[in-house]
Amino acid sequence: MGKNELFIKRVNDIVNELKIPLIDERVYEKVKFSTKSTIVTIVFTFVDDESIIRVVKEKDKFFIPINSTLFRLECK
Repeated sequence: MGKNELFIKRVNDIVNELKIPLIDERVYEKVKFSTKSTIVTIVFTFVDDESIIRVVKEKDKFFIPINSTLFRLECK
């Protein structure tokens, strides 16, 4: 399995496990994001080590720990 396929499989596994709604080409034919009003853009790079993809759910919040950084995703 190639690196991209492994990444996609691992993300899909986590999404299914946590029951996170996934919007992709199966749902919409074309999706565009407006980045002009974006405050912060974070890029996660997948480097064969699938252990870097961890999403922890606690109540209605999601946490993504990466080294000494913790990203918290919540609805405000």
